[in-house]
Amino acid sequence: MFNIAIDGFGGSGKSTIAVGISERFNFKVLNTGSIYRGLACAYLELGLSKEPNEQIIHDFISRAEIDVFFVGKEQHVAVNGKDYTGSLRLEETSRFAAIISPFPELREAVKIVQQDFARKYNCVIEGRGVGIDVLPNADLKLFITATPEVRAMRRYNQIKDTPDAPSFQQILKDLNARDYADEHREHGANVPAKDAVIFDTTNLTLEESLDIVEKLVRQKMNNKKQS
Repeated sequence: MFNIAIDGFGGSGKSTIAVGISERFNFKVLNTGSIYRGLACAYLELGLSKEPNEQIIHDFISRAEIDVFFVGKEQHVAVNGKDYTGSLRLEETSRFAAIISPFPELREAVKIVQQDFARKYNCVIEGRGVGIDVLPNADLKLFITATPEVRAMRRYNQIKDTPDAPSFQQILKDLNARDYADEHREHGANVPAKDAVIFDTTNLTLEESLDIVEKLVRQKMNNKKQS
């Protein structure tokens, strides 16, 4: 199997790059953040505490059956048989996913799903902590970044026409707060692996980004064949 690990900041383009590069190589792509968001949806629907602790998370995750499946090329996430895909991009979902994702037991459950996926397929797995914790032996590791302002504007353009969409300034504020929390969390900090390629998309179009990443993938493939 050939595995690509993509980490990075929200709005940096990592999800779009993961999908684009998977299409160029006919690989499967797994969006880790969607799994956390699916769990957040299930947690919120149960009406559990908005300030979870380890015991609450243990009780929740021990009963959570996570299922990742595809409808065409679209990744779906179901928890205990309910498909939450339509709610994954809501702001409340994103905010609460950031609250529950640092808990080690929940991260371990998601990691099992990711590693099983990587054993089955040539794939791209993207999220946070993939290159360090989930796929430490990935054939290629990328850490995608861009300036906070560019990332906030990308996010704003995604959701500006949805009901009760937050302003650009609110998105930027939330993004900066999440960046800080992600970088400084005790478990699963959002930092690049030592052997990751740092890739800044601030001034690049999608096609330019994909062309660069494609070259990196082909180099790694050639090196793997020769070794």
